[in-house]
Amino acid sequence: MSTPSIFGQCDAAFHAVRDAFADNFSVNNEIGASVAVSINGQLVVDLWGGEADLNGRPWERDTIVDVFSVGKAMVALSLLVLVDRGQLDFGDPVSLHWPEFAVEGKGSVTVAQLLSHQAGIPGIRHPLVPGAMYDWDLMTTALANETPWWEPGTALGYHVNTLGFLGGELVRRVSGKPFAEFFAREVSGPLGADFFFGLGPTQDARVADFQFPSLASFSAPEHNGDDSTYIYANPPGASGIGTVNTRAWRAAVHPSTNGHSNARAIARIYGLLAGGGSLDGVRLLDPTTLITATSELSVGHDRVLDRKSRFGFGFQLTMPERPLGPGLASFGHYGAGGSLGMADPDTRIAFGYCMNRFGLRWQDPRNRALLSATYACL
Repeated sequence: MSTPSIFGQCDAAFHAVRDAFADNFSVNNEIGASVAVSINGQLVVDLWGGEADLNGRPWERDTIVDVFSVGKAMVALSLLVLVDRGQLDFGDPVSLHWPEFAVEGKGSVTVAQLLSHQAGIPGIRHPLVPGAMYDWDLMTTALANETPWWEPGTALGYHVNTLGFLGGELVRRVSGKPFAEFFAREVSGPLGADFFFGLGPTQDARVADFQFPSLASFSAPEHNGDDSTYIYANPPGASGIGTVNTRAWRAAVHPSTNGHSNARAIARIYGLLAGGGSLDGVRLLDPTTLITATSELSVGHDRVLDRKSRFGFGFQLTMPERPLGPGLASFGHYGAGGSLGMADPDTRIAFGYCMNRFGLRWQDPRNRALLSATYACL
């Protein structure tokens, strides 16, 4: 694929990032994308290019796209704001704030276990109808009633499409505000970051269509007890397959999976985290809260992903098998097929990347090239 025009700004010292971004189009079949890097809260890279859909609509400065699981970190950040205000504690039982959650042996599940994927609720066994993920009350009630797939606290398994509903409902129970409203008022709004859960139709003109491979390669498996593959497919379309570009999907609040943003906004939010919880006069967290949140809470074989995972409080932590740069304290979150937001508190680097072509789930060459080029420029 030929390299399209690349737009935006890039400090001279970070020209290698621009080169890597351009190479992603010619070498790695990028369709449309944006990348941003900040150091000490100041943007040094803010680039975009390519096409926002298959009809050739250009990717613009304000184009946003579904960034999938990058949104899980936004759920975690919202809960951390409440922790920092003394309204929530890492060791609280979830049921202290959400009494209905206590059934089926979940009464002792802590907030920290929930956000580090140890609660044993990675999916819902009872088959749900297509579109059920658009009904917040239906999803949170089903999750509250779910029997854990393993004894909470004894194993970890990625809560692919459930973490956002679980954490988001906890935000609602503690703050009294729906998750999307709380996030907009208390996190993205004060930072001036284009990161949204639940898009109105007026935003559609700037949303890039996300391109999955053929639906045949994502056929939903049959329900088979604790079969982890079923986690992705109940309710049908919950992972975005066949639904991601619809108005219903964009309008819904599905925090694990349908946050919409761009690289600049992701880097802006992670710039605050790289800076210890404050940025440009906006203070969301005390540094000690953030240190606790980015300390290892779970590590080992992931029962859902069938590989090693390592988590803090809702954040993926760097590990040799999937490094977030060379920094030992780096943390962040990947999104389906390649998007990424991360922070390195040692270098004060914040990084954001999003795109509209599904790539490799585990080691996507596009984000790896951009992150490697970023550190090579230091």
